[in-house]
Amino acid sequence: MQVKNSLKGMTLIEVMVVVTIIAIIGAVAYPLFTDYVREARRADAISQLLTLQLAQEEYRLRNSSYAELAVLGTTVSSEFYAFSATNVGAETYSLTATAIGAQASDTECASMTINQNDQRTPAACW
Repeated sequence: MQVKNSLKGMTLIEVMVVVTIIAIIGAVAYPLFTDYVREARRADAISQLLTLQLAQEEYRLRNSSYAELAVLGTTVSSEFYAFSATNVGAETYSLTATAIGAQASDTECASMTINQNDQRTPAACW
């Protein structure tokens, strides 16, 4: 009886086809993933801006004017956004989240603002 020694395995071409397919999937998936992460970070900043807006309104109920962030007693922090209050007065305020660090590449929504009239800019980011 004669036994044949047959080697089974993958050829170099088969390996290259698999590597090419993985590279194509990665090239499509990575930009979608980074967009998703950017939008999730933006949603966190919006949530924090709304928290600050609520704190401003609560402060105004007890006082005759709105307040600077340090006076509000509400702490917001983010690794990807810096928060500030401008135009603070008896009847006005503007709260701004400015993208920093890795989030700064979010050029469309690098700076998001909300004011006492609930006007939100840029509107597409909200």
